[in-house]
Amino acid sequence: MRILIAGIVGAIAMFVWMSIAHLATPLATIGFSQIHHEDQLMSTMRSAVDDKQGLYFYPWMNPKDPNAMKAQEEKLKTEPHGLLIYNPAGAGMSASMMIAEFAKEAAISLISAFLLAQAMLAGYIARAGFVALIGLAAAMTTNVSYLVWYGFPASYTLAYGFIDFMGYVVAGLVIAAILRPKMA
Repeated sequence: MRILIAGIVGAIAMFVWMSIAHLATPLATIGFSQIHHEDQLMSTMRSAVDDKQGLYFYPWMNPKDPNAMKAQEEKLKTEPHGLLIYNPAGAGMSASMMIAEFAKEAAISLISAFLLAQAMLAGYIARAGFVALIGLAAAMTTNVSYLVWYGFPASYTLAYGFIDFMGYVVAGLVIAAILRPKMA
């Protein structure tokens, strides 16, 4: 029961931090750039993707083509490449997105609380640090890979890695306070 309570309270703390980081600080916009001639691009994008939501990689490489890697390598010497996340009109922020975000943070915090309970660490700083280290590993898992493989800006990678890591730090402080070792 203590693990469940610690996980839920940790999730609330993490959700509050993530909300502050995204809404009240510039962290969530670091690494983004403005597109020049956006109106022209919007028209082209609508027709290029049939106004269908999705994650698009360009230039496309057919994974079933045995010569695709060689062709891609040649194309990348002269052509730009990247990822495009496309959402048609009307796909803005919704209550269901916030619920899904909290559910993710609850799962993360519950896993962290469970792992901390297994670790049997006595000191508060050690317990909070344990959860923070889980967060450091998690923050590096996707953010650094996006930098390496897809060319995400280093500033974006550092900012989002920091946001994620601090979410675990905040949750860890709360979880560690609730999951104190039982006295023998």
